[in-house]
Amino acid sequence: MTYGKEEIDLKKKTAMSLMAPLVVAAGTMGAAEKLYSFAFNRVDKVPETSAEKQKYADQYYDYVNWLNAEPIETWHVTTSSDDIKLSATYLPATIQTTDSVIIAHGYKGNGETMANYAKMFHELGYNVLMPDDRAHGKSSGKYISFGWLDRLDYQDWINKLIDYNGKETRIVLYGVSMGGATMEMLSGEKLPEQVRCIIADCGYSNIDDEMSYLLKKTFHLPKYPFLPAVSAINLMKQGFQLKQVSSINQLKHNYRPILFIHGEKDSYVPLAMVDANFAATRGPKQKWIVKDATHAESFWVDPERYKERVQRFIDEYISYTLN
Repeated sequence: MTYGKEEIDLKKKTAMSLMAPLVVAAGTMGAAEKLYSFAFNRVDKVPETSAEKQKYADQYYDYVNWLNAEPIETWHVTTSSDDIKLSATYLPATIQTTDSVIIAHGYKGNGETMANYAKMFHELGYNVLMPDDRAHGKSSGKYISFGWLDRLDYQDWINKLIDYNGKETRIVLYGVSMGGATMEMLSGEKLPEQVRCIIADCGYSNIDDEMSYLLKKTFHLPKYPFLPAVSAINLMKQGFQLKQVSSINQLKHNYRPILFIHGEKDSYVPLAMVDANFAATRGPKQKWIVKDATHAESFWVDPERYKERVQRFIDEYISYTLN
């Protein structure tokens, strides 16, 4: 059987039209795999800070050196959910106390990167526990969970801290950026009465909106079809969809006091996200928008003022108990 030129051209066009969705899908999944590796794969070295925060580099390393000169201890837990081995740094208070703060670090950081906050709480008289999240620092794990699985890991750290310091201990939960969102998501879980209050600095409202925002801002890519593809990859690798990672949904179940802190000029986690988080929580709440501060810069703009604002909130709620 022979075909005329028109029939051959028609068959080529038909074949191309049938293959086009497959080519697009393959291209999308290839890009999604690269995006997933970039965003979710474990980090063994803390990336350099942004150019806008290089001016604080000397101060930052002074804090790190201070921390490493203190009588710190290394703690470990194995997660109750999936047997991942986690590591943390524990700094006891100068004057013996059972009052303690658990600090959650930011994206691709580790406990040591929170040395400035550790010194602040140490000066306020608290024991300080600084975990390395899964897939960060000295903790094991292949993939970053953006706070979703970490919220369960921090329950293990809370229990270890209570076992160590006794049932009379009072605990403050504190986090910055991804750490802030982690503590916001943790707030929606069933927590022991020893957890008294929470401070969340520049945490995102949900990872779906945050990644959509960053896809457009950083890579000039639309949410669709890339984010659903990334979510599908994550479902296979970590067992959850990105739409589940929501501070807002978790805060709807929180009745503990919480202080939200956010930089006025935050272009990484949009300011509107703190308003959404603030509206969602159901317990006593306060919000502090720090003038001229960019993302995770609120402390660095004025450390003493930051310390005073944090102390005032904790003093008000460290004795708070749920009815």
